[in-house]
Amino acid sequence: MAMAEVKLSEGRDLTRIERIGAHSHIRGLGLDSSLEPRDVSQGMVGQTQARKAAGVILQMIQDGKIAGRAILLAGQPGTGKTAIAMGMAKSLGLETPFSMLSGSEIFSLEMSKTEALMQAFRKSIGVRIKEETEVIEGEVVEIQIDRPAASGAASKTGKMTLKTTDMETVYDLGTKMIEALGKEKVQSGDVIAIDKASGKITKLGRSFSRSRDYDAMGPQTKFVQCPDGELQKRKEVVHCVTLHEIDVINSRTQGFLALFTGDTGEIRAEVREQIDTKVAEWREEGKAEIVPGVLFIDEVHMLDIECFSFLNRALENEMAPILVVATNRGITAIRGTNYKSPHGIPIDLLDRLLIITTQPYSMDEIRKILDIRSQEEDVEMSEDAKQLLTKIGHETSLRYAIHLITAAALNCQKRKAKVVEVQDVTRVYSLFLDVRRSTQYLMEYQKEYMFNEASMVDGGEDDVDAMHE
Repeated sequence: MAMAEVKLSEGRDLTRIERIGAHSHIRGLGLDSSLEPRDVSQGMVGQTQARKAAGVILQMIQDGKIAGRAILLAGQPGTGKTAIAMGMAKSLGLETPFSMLSGSEIFSLEMSKTEALMQAFRKSIGVRIKEETEVIEGEVVEIQIDRPAASGAASKTGKMTLKTTDMETVYDLGTKMIEALGKEKVQSGDVIAIDKASGKITKLGRSFSRSRDYDAMGPQTKFVQCPDGELQKRKEVVHCVTLHEIDVINSRTQGFLALFTGDTGEIRAEVREQIDTKVAEWREEGKAEIVPGVLFIDEVHMLDIECFSFLNRALENEMAPILVVATNRGITAIRGTNYKSPHGIPIDLLDRLLIITTQPYSMDEIRKILDIRSQEEDVEMSEDAKQLLTKIGHETSLRYAIHLITAAALNCQKRKAKVVEVQDVTRVYSLFLDVRRSTQYLMEYQKEYMFNEASMVDGGEDDVDAMHE
């Protein structure tokens, strides 16, 4: 018995596979129905103006009012720019494509910079393709399968009776259909849908009329009404794919396998033109509709002048997504030139951007963020420790204070305590330096470090004296 108990305690809960990341606590922008930002909501704190502006943009995206627009999130480091972009992604839902990219990623790919940007653009444009299929939908009354006496001599045959509230039909079953029914574990009382074109069987649930068949049921058992009307129905099926996925499937010999391997390579312009023409045809026929998504480029100042001029052109395309870029730079050089510009972005592109600024967090807001992060990381902290951490966050940086949460929790575990106290925070504060203290330390001991300018000069003079002697 003791062994069993030990084993039970060792089994860990693996339902939450997602790691705790820097922004894993964000579930949306935290706005109400009239786009007014709530003080603390969906993991978002403060930044009311920026969140409201992002909410307006979001509303326009969802209504399909804008495409080919660009938004710049500008602010100091640690003021929640990426958090706002993540909030936008979560609020858009699964239907709208959202792809993220870091400015420096483009330079490390095995393809040209403009091709990498083009692929990112096309990943952010969704196509909703409508298709009509014939479906047989009904409740299984009974299944009879005749298995031949001599195995392998003859194939299995069988009959299946399906009914709706209006009619009942008996279908003859072939070998493939019998296998499919066996695989899905279909039995009488199940409501099923059969796709006529592919023969795919989908189990919709059990009929309400059979709900009293068993005394006990598993929590996954779903009861549904018996379908009404005809057994054969025409159903509209909607597939959502991105333009990039269509490009890959059509450009390579191995087709869709390239989607899984990630080895897409460069896609020829002719392929893209043909796909655009085809998608335009589908749009006119009403078979497909375009869903402009969002492309988020973080650290946009890392792009060079060629990428910026490509973005200018790409935004004017009729099938362009909404571009959201973020930067924490002030007036700095545009990469690839000697010219300086605000945020390191050329003036002609800045002119096309709607700029949302983020402000530094106040003490109260830092406190609320630290509360949320402690909860996310499952760390219990005393009131005094939280106050001290808030003060550290205000005087150094919010990111540094967030990093100390887990470090303090580990120190607390070492003491075999449950709640993080002030002593844990002060201990990790002395162990891990913030930028300011680290710089101060460097200034004091700069002569001891290698390749330091001051020591290089001194060392150079000593060498010269030694040579003269």
